[in-house]
Amino acid sequence: MNKRTYAGISEQYAKIETSKIVLIPVPYDGTSTWQKGADKGPEAFLNASENMELYDIETDSEVYKNGIYLADAVTENSSPEKMVAAVHAVTKTFIRKNKFVTIFGGEHSVSIGTIRAFNECFNDLTVVQIDAHADLRKEYDGSKCNHACAVYEASQNTNLVQVGIRSMDILEKTVIDPDKVFFAHEMAIDDYWMENAIDTMGKNVFITFDLDAFDPSIMPSTGTPEPGGLLWYETLDFLKKIFNEKNVVGFDIMELCPNEKEKSSDFLAAKLYYKMLSYKFDNTEEADYGNESGFKEPSNKISKFEDEDYE
Repeated sequence: MNKRTYAGISEQYAKIETSKIVLIPVPYDGTSTWQKGADKGPEAFLNASENMELYDIETDSEVYKNGIYLADAVTENSSPEKMVAAVHAVTKTFIRKNKFVTIFGGEHSVSIGTIRAFNECFNDLTVVQIDAHADLRKEYDGSKCNHACAVYEASQNTNLVQVGIRSMDILEKTVIDPDKVFFAHEMAIDDYWMENAIDTMGKNVFITFDLDAFDPSIMPSTGTPEPGGLLWYETLDFLKKIFNEKNVVGFDIMELCPNEKEKSSDFLAAKLYYKMLSYKFDNTEEADYGNESGFKEPSNKISKFEDEDYE
């Protein structure tokens, strides 16, 4: 039996040796506190991708021809901490292979591991969080690796820019940087929010995209939907600007909570992923994700967040 490929692409475009892009599925839903089902997100996303046209009209491209390797899913689920450690290790391994690494979850706690890996591999990293929720709790339900803590570590160790936020706990106000958080209610009346957000970013950018950033009218299948979210074309406009103006070193997409009776959300997630790749590789020459892109030299230094709990 042949190994599954992303979007059903032919094996010649799906080999690790020749693919520029790696996709890591992480079907994890261990800490969500309302609707469960994000662990089914990667499978629903992959199924939708297999029914998507692979020619992108806007960029006049077929980005899959750059090669997209579908890695084995990270299935560690014995604890949130061990899941984060596993995601961190796998992500870092593929970054070190000079691939453009992408991750599809799973609940947003997965991003603790992905962001940690990218921050250890790239200089002066900006994390752009596109999300309905601030996710800045230091600890929640007894764990620092809870979905409510998804970007706390990033807030302490990277240049965190938050976009689309419209739900948070009052204690998170003590953690946010007011100059780098773009609240949805302010974005709705600010014609220049995209430019202002991009002005806060450094050169090297990692995007963590929680699908509940979208308005529930176009993305109902997520664990914690919030009214007043982003719509499709404004989101693409913002993403395109980031990819054009910054060096996007990788991204993750989280929190698809599929519904058997509602498939449009699965397809939106599939299309978003492919659009982001299309923007990254649009009109680019042979990419080098190494030192010219701010890639750090390999180091034996242990992250201060790595301890026996993460082994």
